[in-house]
Amino acid sequence: MTTAGLVLAAGEGKRFGGPKAPYVHNGQRLVDRAVQVLAEAGCDPVFVVLGAWLGEVPNATLLENQNWATGMGSSLQVGLNHLNGESEIDEVLVSLVDLPGLTSAAVARVVNSPGEIVVACYDGKRGHPVKFARATWPELAISATGDQGARSFIANHPEEIVLVEVGDVATGEDMDERPI
Repeated sequence: MTTAGLVLAAGEGKRFGGPKAPYVHNGQRLVDRAVQVLAEAGCDPVFVVLGAWLGEVPNATLLENQNWATGMGSSLQVGLNHLNGESEIDEVLVSLVDLPGLTSAAVARVVNSPGEIVVACYDGKRGHPVKFARATWPELAISATGDQGARSFIANHPEEIVLVEVGDVATGEDMDERPI
């Protein structure tokens, strides 16, 4: 089973005061850490969707979302549209660039759990990353709009969801605001 990693990193970060991807946190850019965590967990290849900020990201294939201002849904669509052409990929693990507490141990649990839709949970609360089997991609791409991303798709498929607890090895908190 080949699992690709997909990091959504195209946003402008309004509340954050600028794009989050190049922000250095604990000595490492958020985008570089996101790629590293997914790769260490077994995601290969790793793709990064950029938009408001376009820069170099080692060890990842970059995809540009020219419609980044329309929300996370368009970034997910860009990633899925590209992955459709990658026939050797069976599933995709979708993560966000602004999760500094995400660990490779947490991602590996999600990657290694079977299911059509596998969702990481933190003390019972759903979060990221989320893994999607290839069979889900066409409908997922259609339903990904605005800032909802995959939320409505997941809500419409409760019987296909596998929840994986990762709160003991990671935190699911995102960086909405710049640390003071």
